[in-house]
Amino acid sequence: ALPAPRSKAPTARAPAAVPDGAVAAPARRLPPAADALRLREVLSRLSLARDDVSEAATLVNRVVSHLVQAIRAKDSCFSSIERQSAGSYYERVKISEPNEFDIMLVMPVARIQLDEADDTGAFYYVSFKRSPKEKGWLKFLEEDGKLSAFKMLQALREIIKQEVKNIKDVEVTVARKKAGCPAITLQIKNPPSEISVDIILTLEAQQSWPLSTQAGLKIEQWLGTRVRRDMRFRSLYLVAKQNKNEKVLRGNTWRLSFSHIEKDMIKNHGNSKTCCESDGPKCCRKGCLKLLKYLLEQLKMKYPKELEKFCSYHVKTAFLHSCVTWPNDSDWHLGDLDHCFQQCLGFFVDCLQKSQLTHFFIPQYNLLSLEDKAKHHFLSRKICHELNNGFPLFHENY
Repeated sequence: ALPAPRSKAPTARAPAAVPDGAVAAPARRLPPAADALRLREVLSRLSLARDDVSEAATLVNRVVSHLVQAIRAKDSCFSSIERQSAGSYYERVKISEPNEFDIMLVMPVARIQLDEADDTGAFYYVSFKRSPKEKGWLKFLEEDGKLSAFKMLQALREIIKQEVKNIKDVEVTVARKKAGCPAITLQIKNPPSEISVDIILTLEAQQSWPLSTQAGLKIEQWLGTRVRRDMRFRSLYLVAKQNKNEKVLRGNTWRLSFSHIEKDMIKNHGNSKTCCESDGPKCCRKGCLKLLKYLLEQLKMKYPKELEKFCSYHVKTAFLHSCVTWPNDSDWHLGDLDHCFQQCLGFFVDCLQKSQLTHFFIPQYNLLSLEDKAKHHFLSRKICHELNNGFPLFHENY
């Protein structure tokens, strides 16, 4: 359920503790001004120091540029590979230290056939409609002609493992492979800390999006019909990702990825063209997303076992749905941060209680598995406790 409207009654009392999952009486809430002040303090703590960001990004760019050149030269199949930055750092909604980066290595592929691997509409088997001109591709095909994500990742990992030894001015290692994780993770020594870079193998196809996406991306009222049409004409991305629902994990499935579209929506998020431009009105959409991510991150640190299945993509999806539910810039005034954040949280809690969070681009795909209902309710209770008690978790470490 959505949080109650903000109480206008001025009261300086701190909120009394409310049991998990219970709804606080309005009189116990902090006044809006105090709520907003607290949340703004948290946001300012989350803003990364520009020097730290640019230093880390410069180092990552240097290492990845070196690797991309080597990968192109080592295998003719990878000769057209391009790097594309993904994730929260590049959406400018990163929180905490600038020590984690996602880099997509994008490979253009011509005329591919997609066959659904399950009923989610997100996982596919990929095969070529015609025999590829570049015969090097044949080593990555299964006997039935399916393109093997596992074989491609293995080849890429080997090239990277050999090449990091040739990077002289900085120490780079390849982390051990994690079960079910498709990324190749680099560890870059950057005293006193370490930078982690996830390299994600991505296929890029210039063809229509699959049928499963047709009713998704419902942004007409928010960003406009024309923007939606233009986005759906963009390339189709598929990332190497094991489908955990498969009885035998063969490593030959690919999952649709819309990170390039999400990045654009978060960057150009306004209902009007001038929202958050240097001379335009400012909104609190990005602030809300940062706070959502931070709250989940802090709860995951406190309850790692119970919340293991949750990731920032869950709150990002809930945030995008919130942008559609409240499409106007006037719904997200900068001064209404506390109210807007509570609305977003209310939307997410509602999804958790119903165990139903629809993928933003693939409506038939529920990101909350029904077998994890107890975990959804656990997170819902913890969020309600935070919501009803002035977000104590935000202030525990300060």
